[in-house]
Amino acid sequence: MKSFTPREIVSELDKYIIGQKKAKRAVAIALRNRWRRQQVRADLRDEISPKNIIMIGPTGVGKTERSRRLAKLAQAPFIKVEASKFTEVGYVGRDVESIIRDLTELSVKMVKDEEKVSVLVKAKDAAEERVLDFLLPPVTAAPFQPADQERIIKERELQKATRDKLRTLLREGKLDDRTVEIETAEQQKMPSIEILSSAGVEEMDMNLKDMFSNIFPKKTRKRKVKVPEAYELITQEEAQKLIDMDKVVKEAVERVEQSGIVFIDEIDKIAGRQAGTTPDISREGVQRDLLPIVEGSTVNTKYGMVKTDHILFIASGAFHVAKPSDLIPEFQGRFPIRVELEPLGEEDFIRILTEPENALLKQYKALLETETIEITYTDDAVREIASIAALVNERMENIGARRLHTVMERVFDEISFEAPDMPRKALVIDREYVRKRLSDIVKDEDLSRYIL
Repeated sequence: MKSFTPREIVSELDKYIIGQKKAKRAVAIALRNRWRRQQVRADLRDEISPKNIIMIGPTGVGKTERSRRLAKLAQAPFIKVEASKFTEVGYVGRDVESIIRDLTELSVKMVKDEEKVSVLVKAKDAAEERVLDFLLPPVTAAPFQPADQERIIKERELQKATRDKLRTLLREGKLDDRTVEIETAEQQKMPSIEILSSAGVEEMDMNLKDMFSNIFPKKTRKRKVKVPEAYELITQEEAQKLIDMDKVVKEAVERVEQSGIVFIDEIDKIAGRQAGTTPDISREGVQRDLLPIVEGSTVNTKYGMVKTDHILFIASGAFHVAKPSDLIPEFQGRFPIRVELEPLGEEDFIRILTEPENALLKQYKALLETETIEITYTDDAVREIASIAALVNERMENIGARRLHTVMERVFDEISFEAPDMPRKALVIDREYVRKRLSDIVKDEDLSRYIL
């Protein structure tokens, strides 16, 4: 796990997310505390639990993006789930323990990809030898004789001079047009079986597939491919052989337990209000099922038992209808840190359009550069786009920065369509052009409801 100071974390988040200083500070402190906990002596380390966070704010203000960037920064296993997709035990739907199973699966893939990079040099060397074997077939072996490692080594020694010449040609790319016949493992097509029931049974689908794939022998098929493709396929195969899966699984489970981050969106959707005579049992039930996982329990996964005691949970919700106090008291108690995010205004939109490394204006400019069209924006055009987005948010549903995507798409609609056939290769987007594209739509409220 990488160590960043809270100030460095906020600085990194500022590159992609505008405003919301309080939320950035809260997640920066939470991430730094993960590192601090690792430095504490072992007997006290297990006693320190993460301080889970609830983010309260309207849609489109950067709640999800903040958590995703945080996980990327920490190189930690991260998963985003929607609270409304889960049901309590006994109801048809996904059980909450599947969150941890999915997080573990992601962690295994993450560690496996890292291991693949570390063994890539050895895998490329082995792949090169195998490609040379295809280009220079053995001459001393009897027909249909099974491959034997000792025989292969002797054969390579006998043909050493020829192999070295071929190796030089292969590395120089002079054999790229040659075709070789290789054997590749065929993907087993198993019937998909998904059972939605009580906790743990969801995994039956994967377990059945694993069981059947072990019972039946793996099928291979011969393919004729060009040398570069053969080299790539064999490299992947050799890398897979060199990876120690036991080590990968152990490391992956360790990462989930010590630095995993779960982002639970739409938490307000399971805030059941008890005002009526028939309370929504399922909503409250999901909260009660989440309690042991958030507080700390052990979940059974296909990779073994995973403890959730030190996983950081970040919940978020708009809370337009429900309030955080509508959550059951026990659930509220598991999220001691609350951060309120402010709605975004015109000035924020101007900064969002121009400042981040992935700013929308930069994205559209880069897309049109592929058509050899140079786009330039004037300052008044940027302000006009931000102003219209803020105005539409006031008149209709406030969907935050997501409104900018809709407005920008309308501004660039004609240019994007005509770009391949346009004679002009330099275009200036000014206030007049933005107004021309949007003023009629903004004036007609009925039309703007559908288009913007």
